[in-house]
Amino acid sequence: MNKNTWIIGFTLFAMFFGAGNLIFPPQLGLNSGPYFWPSITAFALTGIGLPLLAVIIGAIDKQGYIGALNKISPKFSVGFLIVIYLTIGPLFAIPRTASTSFEMTVTPITHTNSNIALFIFTIIYFLVVLYLCLNPNKMVDRVGALLTPLLLITIVALIIKGFIDFGSNTHSQPSSDYVSNIAGFSKGFTEGYLTMDAIAALAFSMIVVNAVKATGVKHADNIFKQTAIAGLMAAVGLIFIYICIGYIGNHMEVSPSQLKELNSKDQNIGTYLLTTMATNGFGVFGKYLLGIIVALACLTTGCGLTVSVSEYFHRIMPFISYKSYVLIFTLLGFILANLGLNSVIKMSEPVLMIIYPLAITVVLLIPIARLIPTKPFVQRFTLLIVGVVSIISVIHSEGWLTIKVIDYLPLKQYSLEWLPIAILAVVIGYIISIFIREQPVHYDKE
Repeated sequence: MNKNTWIIGFTLFAMFFGAGNLIFPPQLGLNSGPYFWPSITAFALTGIGLPLLAVIIGAIDKQGYIGALNKISPKFSVGFLIVIYLTIGPLFAIPRTASTSFEMTVTPITHTNSNIALFIFTIIYFLVVLYLCLNPNKMVDRVGALLTPLLLITIVALIIKGFIDFGSNTHSQPSSDYVSNIAGFSKGFTEGYLTMDAIAALAFSMIVVNAVKATGVKHADNIFKQTAIAGLMAAVGLIFIYICIGYIGNHMEVSPSQLKELNSKDQNIGTYLLTTMATNGFGVFGKYLLGIIVALACLTTGCGLTVSVSEYFHRIMPFISYKSYVLIFTLLGFILANLGLNSVIKMSEPVLMIIYPLAITVVLLIPIARLIPTKPFVQRFTLLIVGVVSIISVIHSEGWLTIKVIDYLPLKQYSLEWLPIAILAVVIGYIISIFIREQPVHYDKE
């Protein structure tokens, strides 16, 4: 393993180690009670395992997911990637960076999360984002390169002190969503969706592939190998941090009256737990330091996402200028951020429950086609069926329309009801494809 692999591995870790993601493990730990381990295991599968797999699979084709998706269908490729970029951009991830920053800085210091305070904070936040993104330079990269190690050092210190302060406590009492190992696994699995890392990995994969190419590696098999090693390095770091923070959250005490007060103020539980860890461990200084670092890290993430999404849309629709896209996406992010962190997260849940099965299916279909001759029809047919099942399942789960047959599908209790359907669709697709004149999918290696 050479120096370049270490650098790429750390870069990938930095891309996935979003400050906003830190709010989910401690909240899961608190809510899961005695069912922490199945819950955090499932969370790691979707919050870390799937992103890792997605990055690695993206290296199968030399053009990354753009090349792989074009082989399924150019129209599907554009449509799917538009949805991906909007999701990790102005609709959910960018607003979340602002609202997380607010709850980690302003709320602990001023003890308020009023709409007026949020409005003023987000005006300042997005004006800074707009300025940095309209004038692209090395500032964001330099700040990010400084903040990622600083955030990492702060979190590790927080973990060590957290184990000292809370490690000997008994576990918390489970919430109503965590009533058994199966329920804990199911809830943890879908909680991992909220990190949005698996769908972000579809966009990040091309960055990693290009970084590997820049080191002089040309053949797809070697690109795949280097990407896999770098991905494993990033995954180990993320697993360590998420499990540790989740475990500490699992042993913190938050009374029902405190939870009721937090919910009445619409304050996110995860940000409260992190701030409490910092305050309990290092006093007021720790709270301020963590809040400032998280806010700045969120700012660089928000800038990076805004630039990436704006560049992508300018590439596919060049008749609108890059700066216009930056203005549009910044304004949209500002509007949605003012709904509050909990609202942004809740709003994203049904969308992610549709996108994630499709993203996972894409990630699984590509290596299958690499190993077994597969016509594009098989992939298109499978994705169509999975998409329909996911939409119907969300409609039922959200209570918009009762479709009881969904409850009887295999693996429904694990929120994986679409998986057996996907496997069946692949088999049926292969049978139908026998009668269709198409060339099997071929991924570019050279």
